[in-house]
Amino acid sequence: MPQATYHFPRGFLWGTATSSHQVEGNNTNNQWWKWEQDGHTDGTSGLACDWWGGRWREDFDRAAEGGQNAHRFSVEWSRIQPTPDTWDEDALERYRSMLRGLRERGITPMVTLHHFTDPLWFYEMDGWEHDEAAVMFEKFVRKTVDALKEYCSFWCTINEPNVYALSGYVAGVFPTKRRGLNIALRVQANMLRGHAAAYRAIHEIQKDARVGYALHYRPMVAHNSWSPLDRLMRNIQYNGINMAFPSAISTGVMKSPMGNVRIPEAKGTQDYLGVNYYSVDTIKFDITNPKELFGKRYYPDDSDFSATKFIANIPQGIFDSIKWAVRTYPDLPIYITENGVEDAEDKMRPRYIAQHIHQVWRAVNFNFPVKGYFYWSLVDNFEWERGWTQRFGLWGLDVETQKRIKRPSVDLYAEICKENGLSSEMVQKYCPEVFEKLFPV
Repeated sequence: MPQATYHFPRGFLWGTATSSHQVEGNNTNNQWWKWEQDGHTDGTSGLACDWWGGRWREDFDRAAEGGQNAHRFSVEWSRIQPTPDTWDEDALERYRSMLRGLRERGITPMVTLHHFTDPLWFYEMDGWEHDEAAVMFEKFVRKTVDALKEYCSFWCTINEPNVYALSGYVAGVFPTKRRGLNIALRVQANMLRGHAAAYRAIHEIQKDARVGYALHYRPMVAHNSWSPLDRLMRNIQYNGINMAFPSAISTGVMKSPMGNVRIPEAKGTQDYLGVNYYSVDTIKFDITNPKELFGKRYYPDDSDFSATKFIANIPQGIFDSIKWAVRTYPDLPIYITENGVEDAEDKMRPRYIAQHIHQVWRAVNFNFPVKGYFYWSLVDNFEWERGWTQRFGLWGLDVETQKRIKRPSVDLYAEICKENGLSSEMVQKYCPEVFEKLFPV
């Protein structure tokens, strides 16, 4: 049996990712809480993981004990700016405490400033649909970064703006009052303006800051490569989902199947690219599906599926995502800001982690500038419209008792973090079913 270790460069960041609404609990002043109370989600977030009540301390302890040297979390706009004209200094102090807690545990923080949630007052005035949204976001960013700059210099302006716009204004599963492709386009354009304003504001406040955003990147393949219609649908879906922010930051023009929008101030506004990768979509033409521009996205029937078939385990896709990122931004560092799988029984997760980290190692050995990996997530949390039906955590959560449940993947990921690499012994111990794929004779 071969014995080897795939080591990563010194200083590589190993962490997990979370977001405020999903872990804090009782975020009653944002649009997601209202959406839950109106019955649009599978259950309600409630106490979530009780981080606002202080249980972040024990979860940060678990991360540190597991060898993690980085953590990505978000701050809640609605807590910091509860009304357009007021600031909550106590909320900012709580976030300072969390950042101090990470620093004391030897963990580098990355702070996300917008992770799907808006203050209720912002939502009621139609938020990102308005041209003034970028100005309002910049005001919040300036206040927050100035308050937290002592403990953090690593910022993610906006998480998955493509998912925010499309899941709400096209699919209708995220909180919205109106729907339409034209509105989704306007929302993404205003989020780009907000990102660009935030980027410049942060650098004005903190000269040494690293500022980027996190893109939900979906590699896609045509159902039949010989079919012009399948290829056309693949290209429309791919560009519509993936390319709005990247095109604007590269060229100053936001490109989409619905038309182009000039946003010159967005050009060059990132110091790194955050890539959120989960799986690869297969696309075929479907005349019955006008909602998705006559294209259907699916996973092949023989896929290695997660518990609810929400994710197919396709590790090659993370390598292809990194390769795309390098071609798009050849001079920028890349961070895998999210990668994970829902698996309450923890049967698939070990091989998913091992196979994806192996592909990240492949990318590093192509001299692709990958600098860190954040698993989603540290502990089970409220998964938006899907509620508590999906369990992404290394640590399980009993929602009723707040008890944390240790899964085998906790130890696997800890061994990876502490070794700064993936070894044959780890794979043999935690996911022997993929040993020969990762360590061929």
